[in-house]
Amino acid sequence: MVALNRKWVIGSTVGLVLLGWLIAVWWSIEPDAIEYAQLRSEPQVTGYATTTAAILITETLLNKPGGFLSNDKLPPSVLMDNMPAFEFGALEQVRDLTLVMRKDLSRSQSQSTADPDLQKAQPKFNIDHRSWIIPSAESQYREGAASLRAYRDRISDPTQPTAQFYARADNLVALLDQVDKRLGSLSQRLSASVGQSRLNTDLAGDSSASSSTLTVSDQIVKTSWWKIDDVFYESRGSCWALLGIMRAVELDFEQVLEKKNATVSLQQIIRELEATQETVWSPMVLNGSGFGIVANHSLVMANYISRANAALIDLKQLLTQG
Repeated sequence: MVALNRKWVIGSTVGLVLLGWLIAVWWSIEPDAIEYAQLRSEPQVTGYATTTAAILITETLLNKPGGFLSNDKLPPSVLMDNMPAFEFGALEQVRDLTLVMRKDLSRSQSQSTADPDLQKAQPKFNIDHRSWIIPSAESQYREGAASLRAYRDRISDPTQPTAQFYARADNLVALLDQVDKRLGSLSQRLSASVGQSRLNTDLAGDSSASSSTLTVSDQIVKTSWWKIDDVFYESRGSCWALLGIMRAVELDFEQVLEKKNATVSLQQIIRELEATQETVWSPMVLNGSGFGIVANHSLVMANYISRANAALIDLKQLLTQG
């Protein structure tokens, strides 16, 4: 009898572990990229695509298999780290986008007032993504998405002239400035997977510049072995969200891009971002040396992100020229 009970307990435990693993695999499936067809409106309304991109990114994170996993406290999701890292990367892009929408895209000049719906939406995305109770991250993000929908409805309504989205070159540059900083940070963190000796260039270009504390002129930067896959999937999630945003920008800023002959530069950014979403065939993120036998997935991702960032810098230069 004791032997039968022991077998039953062992069998049940193995079954639960296997079931949890299968659920974790299912919940780890990354969402499809946001397509142009999802962003278009009929008739075309300036700002509709960009606002829709922010809404779709948020709703996809909340409604995908397993829902939003970053703040879960029960297995199997509490044991998962790749998808929560993916969610955080995408969320950071939403935070950057809604901030620029509130500060620049919805305002005609510096002395104009901020849009009330965007004033409600933007702070909602700043809650800690790990918050799980009173208030939960999901509830705040849903409220943020609802405010974005209200803003989208107003800019689509000809009887609501106070709600605007200004597709100007300077506003697009403001958005690209945020993206530039985000991609640069991700590229540096990915490249640190193998360890790098980096010179301190923080004050380069200004002989009178100073910093609050002294820093070393040369230091070794290396990502912890335990964090390599987290950085990789955070970057992958960030690029997934940014791909949808850049496709929306191509639609909303079509006339600006054509006037500056810059459409192809944006399309090059989109192409590099699409490459970051290729299937990862390895069951784990490998961390081989730069020219070693084993692949280094972080360096491959850093390459695509760096190329996208270089194209983005070129695009900003085109937009700022007369």
